[in-house]
Amino acid sequence: MKEKFLEWLNLALMANLFFVLFAFAWFAIALLGKSLNLPLGFDLWYSLWEPVFTPAIGILMAGAILSGVASWVSKRLSSQER
Repeated sequence: MKEKFLEWLNLALMANLFFVLFAFAWFAIALLGKSLNLPLGFDLWYSLWEPVFTPAIGILMAGAILSGVASWVSKRLSSQER
């Protein structure tokens, strides 16, 4: 059960990581477009910052910490069993 949970957690974190990287790439391209006076979606990106991208970054950080702690606890418990 624990291994299956960690597997799903890592899969969800990987999907979230790619979403955050996509958001960063969109931000960089939109910011470049704004500096060149091209409409590449900066205003839309900015309107999605608070409700979408900020929680995604927070979930990514919390999930990474949770995954690290779970891995550390698992290693500690397996070393104590020996």
